[in-house]
Amino acid sequence: MDAYVYQAAFGRQLRLMRNQRGLTQEEVAHRAGIHVTYLSGVERGVRNPSLKNIRAIADALGVPVAALFAFEAAPVSARLD
Repeated sequence: MDAYVYQAAFGRQLRLMRNQRGLTQEEVAHRAGIHVTYLSGVERGVRNPSLKNIRAIADALGVPVAALFAFEAAPVSARLD
């Protein structure tokens, strides 16, 4: 399976969890110590985050890292763009 499918699914999960907590991209990026445009790219599935940044994002959301991977990979046609 293409890596993009997983990047996109990870991004959708991240966006869902952020929205459920009522947080903006700016708030999460600031808490995680990353740039908001980087976080936006991760949510859109166009950036492949490092383990360090995945951990920082999970901490910023107040969730375990595993929660960000609790998704079903969707077909490539289900892009976030």
